[in-house]
Amino acid sequence: MEQELDLSKSFGKKEAVIIQNIDEDEIFIPEKNSNTFYTRKIEGNKMTEKSLIKMRSMDLAKESPVHGKSLRHAKSFSSHFIIDIDEMTSDGDNEKGALINKTSSGNMGIFSCDRSYISSSSISTGATLENSQKKNNISELKASCPMDQEDQNSCSWRGIQIEPTLRIRVEFQDVKYTVALKGVENSNAEKCILQGVSGSACPGEILALMGPSGGGKTTLLKLLSGKVKNDSGMITYNDQPYNKSLKQRIGFVLQDDVVFHHLTVKETLTYAALLRLPNTLSKEQKKARAIRVIDELGLERCQDTIIGGAFVRGISGGERKRVCIGNEILLNPSLLFLDEPTSGLDSTTALRIMQMLSNIAKAGKTVITTIHQPSSRLFSRFDKLILLGQGSSLYFGKASEAMLYFSSIGCSPLIAMNPAEFLIDIANGNITEKSIPSDLEDKLSPGNHHFKSQYEGPSPADVHEYFVGAYESRVAKIEKIKFLNHRLIEKDSEVQNWPNLRDSGATWCQQFSILFTRSLKERSHEYFSSLRITQVIATAIIVGLLWWHSDISPPKRVSDQAGLLFFISVFWAFLPLFTAIFTFPQERAMLVKERSVNMYKLSAYFIARITTDLFLDLVLPVTFLVIVYFMVRLKLTFNAFSLTLLTILLSIIAAQGLGLAIGAAFMDVKKATTFASVTLMAFMLSGGFFLLEVPAFMSWVRYISINYHTYRLLLKIQYNSLRSFKYGSVNDSSGVEVGAMLVMVIGYRMLAYILLRKMKLRTST
Repeated sequence: MEQELDLSKSFGKKEAVIIQNIDEDEIFIPEKNSNTFYTRKIEGNKMTEKSLIKMRSMDLAKESPVHGKSLRHAKSFSSHFIIDIDEMTSDGDNEKGALINKTSSGNMGIFSCDRSYISSSSISTGATLENSQKKNNISELKASCPMDQEDQNSCSWRGIQIEPTLRIRVEFQDVKYTVALKGVENSNAEKCILQGVSGSACPGEILALMGPSGGGKTTLLKLLSGKVKNDSGMITYNDQPYNKSLKQRIGFVLQDDVVFHHLTVKETLTYAALLRLPNTLSKEQKKARAIRVIDELGLERCQDTIIGGAFVRGISGGERKRVCIGNEILLNPSLLFLDEPTSGLDSTTALRIMQMLSNIAKAGKTVITTIHQPSSRLFSRFDKLILLGQGSSLYFGKASEAMLYFSSIGCSPLIAMNPAEFLIDIANGNITEKSIPSDLEDKLSPGNHHFKSQYEGPSPADVHEYFVGAYESRVAKIEKIKFLNHRLIEKDSEVQNWPNLRDSGATWCQQFSILFTRSLKERSHEYFSSLRITQVIATAIIVGLLWWHSDISPPKRVSDQAGLLFFISVFWAFLPLFTAIFTFPQERAMLVKERSVNMYKLSAYFIARITTDLFLDLVLPVTFLVIVYFMVRLKLTFNAFSLTLLTILLSIIAAQGLGLAIGAAFMDVKKATTFASVTLMAFMLSGGFFLLEVPAFMSWVRYISINYHTYRLLLKIQYNSLRSFKYGSVNDSSGVEVGAMLVMVIGYRMLAYILLRKMKLRTST
């Protein structure tokens, strides 16, 4: 492709800056005594694009001979490269200048030339740059682009793609969405969230959905991403409706950073790559891709640091947001949706995130993001803008033309104001320190039924109604005609399904192995935390001291040891039960996020999760029993010690299953802990220590009580030589208790899995 650069004038040492999207076709004439000159660029990538160029002459460049040619070292914001002056001139004359090619990112750069400047007299008219030379320059540009620098314009996101990006254009027309109101007497009461919103986004563009809180931004984002089904209106992707195969080409970054707090950045992205990338790639290739994404996101320095959270110190907020984006771009999505990616970040970090999104868009992706109130620098990065107020469109078009649009209808700021701040005020119905449109003034003039007081300005409702009407009359009809015309052109085209990427990036066994390893690393900190270890060891020592060298030779002392055995059965049911309760409620957000993109099978996650808990729960009970057993001097035989340990472990596994079932049933920590407390109390009271004679209508509680069966097994292990005593006969077989415990181990886990299957895990929270 060839590009031409026409220069109008030169004025000594000149300075200029690139301004994109100039709509006028003429050459701009500088003001008197100005240090600038102006140009326009023609024929850029299949369509005319006018630009205003400003170039600064610098004395930083050095001349060096390479193959007998004069070279100039040029510098951009984010990379260094060499411009061959001789090859870029039309006839080799040093008086003639060069045609400066765009950088690979297509953004602004500052170039320095040795004691010279570019002017119309130093560049031949119609000078062109051949394709081969352009490719050489671009390849040199891509040599270095670390994210640490202030600008990352020359970063090549195409280098981390596993396949060419399928360019997808999103169009939506008259999208509406309503929700039913709860707690209202009228059961048919509804609230309208979106009221006929229209727009479009093309590959290579960033579409910003801006508006105040409650304006419908996130709802529209979820509708466009297919997470929520729209009530009415039309949403198309390359003129096709949403289908399941398109789901694999969509990346969605939530507003809240849903990550495992105790995994490092490298581990987080590596596990995601192993689970999501197709099986056509080897394990080493998947890991290499994760490392490449880390490099492109500028996370090299913190890749071995845990991510952290509210109570765990880790990486910064901006780095955490980049990790979440990295999780989505691993698969090279065609559509990337982000819900307020700059929320909670400082302006510099937010600008870096937005620049990264701009580079991602330029790789052929369509980026749609919600934004609350960006800075002026962030606002300048948007290609298109939809301004929402109370669910209605107030503006749709180029972001750079938003201020011109509102000025054209008579509303402009009276003081210097950030464009985003001005637009948010408009969306809120606040026109303080802004000119009032004449039509709105006439509407509120004396004699009109809207008039209230001479000193009272227009109400927010009146302002909102006026701007909605202005948009409908000026812009919405034109956009609707364009949309319908485009639909008529594409009406006869054959509708095809999207190319299918893969159903799953890993087999069931691979998913189990990866999830088991990930869960082991994430959960080990909780099971082996200093507080938990201290709790178990301190309890064991206290119990050992209280029952120090207990002797059962006097019959009266048997009741003392029986109390110890009952305490052990209660303690090792209580601790794992309340630990397991938190499992699914705490991981629900992550489970919803990962299951929504079919990262793994629910069965693989469930089996890996309970297997991890089994391994982690075996260490502390052994330590506890070793301390207590020999301090108390229970039955000192290897057989008795082994059976006691197995009984405790069986009790722990059964209690874990009950805790998982309760957590899966409620998915709410407060409700689950309340129910578990009542259940455990019932099990403890019917366990056979406090109450020997249970009413017949309540006897069934014993047979589902973990404490009852554990306590009886411990009594049989320690006192099998005794025929009978007041805590019940112990000379019968232990098969009933063992069988009941095994049924509970399997039954509670099956119940937990069924409850998980019935939960709407695919719906975002």
